[in-house]
Amino acid sequence: MTFSTPAVREVLADRIRAVGLKVTAPRLAVLHTLQNAPHSSAEQVFAGLREELPGTSTQAVYGVLTSFTAAGLVRRFDPAGSPALYECRVGDNHHHVVCVRCGDLRDVDCVIGEAPCLTPSDTSGFSIFAAEVTFTGLCADCQAAVAELEAS
Repeated sequence: MTFSTPAVREVLADRIRAVGLKVTAPRLAVLHTLQNAPHSSAEQVFAGLREELPGTSTQAVYGVLTSFTAAGLVRRFDPAGSPALYECRVGDNHHHVVCVRCGDLRDVDCVIGEAPCLTPSDTSGFSIFAAEVTFTGLCADCQAAVAELEAS
């Protein structure tokens, strides 16, 4: 596994241990991949590490992502029309903005700060602890492309 320095590998290993999980090569590789490619699907994570860990399967990647999500090490979110995406930015109450034309996706800090930042009209008896918000629209490049198409 290619890490920029042994110190980076140790930092990732410490993060895995801190949530009570055993450090394994697939776990290190998945966490390293997500550090370098946030907002990745399981398939994208698998593609990013399969050359370095040829014995790893997509099923193993899904298993690692599931255990990381359950442990709070990574966050899973489900944008409309997209497979589940994973990121290492956890512990805050941020949201996402996605371009409906090209799929560009960015983090957006919550202006309220604390979760949940929205209050449902009816909780149906649930104790609400989070609200996931995804803003959709057109990124600046796609706005320019659409304007150019409309002008011609």
